[in-house]
Amino acid sequence: MSSAMSGLSVSCALLGCVLGAWFTSQIADRFGRVPTILIAAILFIISSIFSAFATGIWMFIFFRLVGGLGVGLTSVIGPAYIAEITPAQMRGFLGSFQQLAIALGILASVIVNAVFAGISGSADNPFCFGVSTWRWMLLSMIVPAVIMLIVSFTLPESPRFLVMKGKDSQAEHILGTIVGEANPRAKVAEIRHTMNHEHIARLHDLRGPTFGLKKVVWLGIGIALLQQVCGINIILYYDSSLWKSVGFSEQAALNISVYRTIAAVLATVVYMVIVDKVGRRNILKWGSVAMAVFLAIASFGFHQATITDAGISLPGIWRPVTLLAVYAFYVTFCLTWGPAMWVVIGEIFPNDIRALGVAVATAFNWIGNFAVSNTFPPLKNLIGIGNVYLIYAVFALLGYVFVVKLLPETAGVTLEDMKAE
Repeated sequence: MSSAMSGLSVSCALLGCVLGAWFTSQIADRFGRVPTILIAAILFIISSIFSAFATGIWMFIFFRLVGGLGVGLTSVIGPAYIAEITPAQMRGFLGSFQQLAIALGILASVIVNAVFAGISGSADNPFCFGVSTWRWMLLSMIVPAVIMLIVSFTLPESPRFLVMKGKDSQAEHILGTIVGEANPRAKVAEIRHTMNHEHIARLHDLRGPTFGLKKVVWLGIGIALLQQVCGINIILYYDSSLWKSVGFSEQAALNISVYRTIAAVLATVVYMVIVDKVGRRNILKWGSVAMAVFLAIASFGFHQATITDAGISLPGIWRPVTLLAVYAFYVTFCLTWGPAMWVVIGEIFPNDIRALGVAVATAFNWIGNFAVSNTFPPLKNLIGIGNVYLIYAVFALLGYVFVVKLLPETAGVTLEDMKAE
């Protein structure tokens, strides 16, 4: 495929993510948080089967997009649901499970890919029943999708959604037995007071005096976009192909992905332990600085590379230095911006526009993801991979400025006290 087609085949799922994220609030506010999770699980199952057995590139792209719809739904409903079901003093820790789940899912996928390719010899070789290994890699998504479908039937509904629908007694029961509220009835009254007459939020509810939107909406959009434009998903989507291009074998590149992802899981666990003690702003602020430094080192390393017909060749010491810088950036992201962004957008919006606000912010997160992922192959060819990483370093520094100048601290603040300025 051409570089443009390669970028589209990778990033097409992200277009589905944008659409799924955009419509999540309407589905979640009408049918509930748990039914939204169930719908996403069904989309994952469909995508797994039909992308694995696609007969052509456009069929593959379509069902990748279907899977993206499921990702968009869950990426919005995950932080919103966790924030609404969790006590304020534990919200940062439990909200981090969103990112931990992402990290564990990536770890599972890279282990499966490495094992499958190791057994068959290559992603292109036949595996079980004569089916290509890469198809089995995609089909393996059906396992967590089915588990997700089954588990969704056991989840309690969000008490804030139940109050929105007038089901106060059910909300009181969940607040008392699961959330641990000492006075569930008083909490229900407090939730109802913030529900803005219990109407389903629409786009016009996001309007405000700051360039046409409420300030909190711009904050959500900004933090969501900045998480992506530092280039994090280049490592996720082009990991193996990138390291193959600088001289590593396919199996070595897959193994590197496994080690990188194990480190990411450990970093996410550390974040979960410290987030409610250190605060969201401090984690995001110093994470931006560290990511910018590591990206700058990686950029300098890639500037030493020699471009040949066989790919990119890094000389001597620059191969391990560049590799370490790239993965130090990735681990730092998993310790800071990766989980913290999801926690912040799940907390920062007031009750009456939370589902819609998180949906809009997440849609912009996926738009940023799509833009970065889709432009990486042609940009790499046009200006060089070193300059691409330098651009990402600049965006990481912009994240620092954004957090210091604009972002309020949300740690320890109850959801009912969040203001929609």
